[in-house]
Amino acid sequence: MTQMPIESIRDVRAHLAEVVERADRDDTPTVITRHGRQVAAVVSIEVLRKYQEWEEREINRIIDERMASPAPGVPMEDVMRETLERGE
Repeated sequence: MTQMPIESIRDVRAHLAEVVERADRDDTPTVITRHGRQVAAVVSIEVLRKYQEWEEREINRIIDERMASPAPGVPMEDVMRETLERGE
């Protein structure tokens, strides 16, 4: 796997069209940093769609796996209460 370009948001602003073209034409994502921390990426729309499809398949696989399990589930009320207690 080749190394992805990593650029600051300031640099990306200066040549956004080139970054987008690289993602679209060459299928090369660019990682964007802010204050030295990686915060985003520019990827082709095709890569994004493939990721979304994979994510949906994975979620459905997990749901199917759990629905097929004979073990009792956790009541939604318990999940919501625990989530709210954690502040999520």
